[in-house]
Amino acid sequence: MDAYELIRSAILEGDYNPGQRLTEEAVAATLGVSRTPIREAIRRLTAEGLVVLQGRRAAVREFPVEEVRQIYDLRALLEGYAASTAAMHRTDADIERLHEANRWFTQAVKSGGKSRDQIREIVDANHAFHHGVLLATHNSHLDFLISRVVVLPLVFRSFYWYDQSETEASLGYHVTITAAIEQRDPDRARCAMAEHIYKGRDHVLLHAPALHGNESDVDDEGGIDA
Repeated sequence: MDAYELIRSAILEGDYNPGQRLTEEAVAATLGVSRTPIREAIRRLTAEGLVVLQGRRAAVREFPVEEVRQIYDLRALLEGYAASTAAMHRTDADIERLHEANRWFTQAVKSGGKSRDQIREIVDANHAFHHGVLLATHNSHLDFLISRVVVLPLVFRSFYWYDQSETEASLGYHVTITAAIEQRDPDRARCAMAEHIYKGRDHVLLHAPALHGNESDVDDEGGIDA
């Protein structure tokens, strides 16, 4: 992976904490690369919203409680609409894609572990399902809009915080949503998806203090000019 992908993964998976400052020197030393690719990576991550600028310094984005609520409210609205639209426009190929995502998720859940690799597998299977719902809408505008409100660090950490029963409950929602889409039941699909998203929101809010850092530096010197 290049510097951008490495830093992005470290943010998503909690190696860099919310509020933690990122300096070129420290990150470059950690990755064993020069400062130039670090500077470019930070700019890309700032554009993505994973990093914020504090004057000339960059820091990992924090998530205040109200912002978490806003993010999940938008997700519930948009993804609920996507599920209902998918129920009206899905093809047989779309349904098979959702079933395949659910089989993948089932295998990931059965592992029952909490290692980083196992969490990655669950997150990837979860993404495959939600992306499958979007594909079934046959509406590229929805994909664009939803991609702007799905905050990946929240998704990754929510699965890290889930216990086995909660992860299995998430799979249960996927199965219910898939059935509603397959049966061309837009109201049920929308309601099930919205409830699924709100359950995720409530779980993240239980761990809200973990979304705030102490604004410590990765290093004491240097900064990243924007």
